[in-house]
Amino acid sequence: MPSGVEVKEERESTFVDDHGPPTPRELPFPSQVIYNRVGKCGSRTVVLLLRILAEKHQFNLVSSDIHNKTRLTKHEQVDLMRNISTIPQPFLYTRHVHFLNFTRFRIEQPVYINIIRDPINRFLSNYFFRRFGDWRGEQNHLIRTPQMKDDERYLDINVCIMENYPECTNPRLFYIVPYFCGQHPQCREPGVWALERAKQNVIENFLLVGILEELEDVLLLLERLLPHYFSDVLSIYKSPTFWKMGNLTGTVKKHMPTIEALQVLYQRMKYEYDFYNFIRDQFHLTKKKIGLKSASQNSAHEPDFLRELALRTQEPLEEEEEEEEEEEEDMGQEDANIWMVQP
Repeated sequence: MPSGVEVKEERESTFVDDHGPPTPRELPFPSQVIYNRVGKCGSRTVVLLLRILAEKHQFNLVSSDIHNKTRLTKHEQVDLMRNISTIPQPFLYTRHVHFLNFTRFRIEQPVYINIIRDPINRFLSNYFFRRFGDWRGEQNHLIRTPQMKDDERYLDINVCIMENYPECTNPRLFYIVPYFCGQHPQCREPGVWALERAKQNVIENFLLVGILEELEDVLLLLERLLPHYFSDVLSIYKSPTFWKMGNLTGTVKKHMPTIEALQVLYQRMKYEYDFYNFIRDQFHLTKKKIGLKSASQNSAHEPDFLRELALRTQEPLEEEEEEEEEEEEDMGQEDANIWMVQP
């Protein structure tokens, strides 16, 4: 062998023999979470928080830019669920979309979370946001809804409600329940079937559904239930830096309908309120289980003046109008209790 030439021997590593195979990364449980965010229920705030948390806690956040397609065909459902299931875990996927039943197609079911708010307040927020935008720019409503004619843009909300414009009647008012009922066509029909199916899905598939009126408690519960995703979320939410960064906003030109109009809305949204009350009770029960005190129990979701008016209200006629998919964008907890003021 020529001198000066170094001979390198190839040897198999004995690490595996001595120590065994390397331990795979332990995934937290759950490691697949879906936030099928409901429009105008604070989701813009939550998504901004999730972006910070994803970097902090090293989970994969996939936030869909599709805002106006909540209902999917069977093939679209399968394609979306398969795409979601291929995201590296742990992940959190978020999109405005009605509940997807993964197990129906023999795909592992992720855990769901969501937030809802008082149905009339959500409707009012969306009604004025579509027309006048928010404080981020006085002209942004012209960009969002350029095809809207002035007659529609400046339509008095009381006229819309009392004269049965499609936007202010069913099935357009039946908005929150379908997010939890699912993709079945009957989920879009206001009624007991959709309501009960939505409740059952919440019990079986949602780790938490919070209410925007108690957002800080929602964040605290998420921190307790999903620490690998939401640890420190409340301190981040309360920090001035977050609010400055998020440029969080409220809807402009928002004003209250008359008591008579609210009375009509309340009757038309009876299934929405049944579901909201169910979620509110479930949320308070969860808070109680972990030792959190709930807010006042004076039925804030059903003020006395509305309850009394409801007794004298005829059941409104429903318009035969196909629900339109709407673009949705959110602010934080703006005016969450604005219509709940007692007279």
